[in-house]
Amino acid sequence: MRVDPGICGFPCIVKARKTGARQVSLAISGSDCEQIRRLAERLATLSMKDIFAPLSRNPVYISAETSGCHLSCAIPVAIIKAAEVALELALPQEVHIKFETC
Repeated sequence: MRVDPGICGFPCIVKARKTGARQVSLAISGSDCEQIRRLAERLATLSMKDIFAPLSRNPVYISAETSGCHLSCAIPVAIIKAAEVALELALPQEVHIKFETC
């Protein structure tokens, strides 16, 4: 999946591939963002248990924090969505955040 996180202008590619009944391998590439490159180095696999772990114990969000990702970065949630789809826990559907003026 291609992820365009917004104003930062650092899109990336997130690939998740099922490698076992409850595990996926991850490949995060194509970003010029230093934080996302560090995040990619820290995350090679996720298990089903990891995907459903609470935020404070979730390896994606822990890795995002230690990598220095901005709190509102869309990449961590995209990683989890890609893993869910790879494990056939969700259908591949685009996600949008749209700002509207009142």
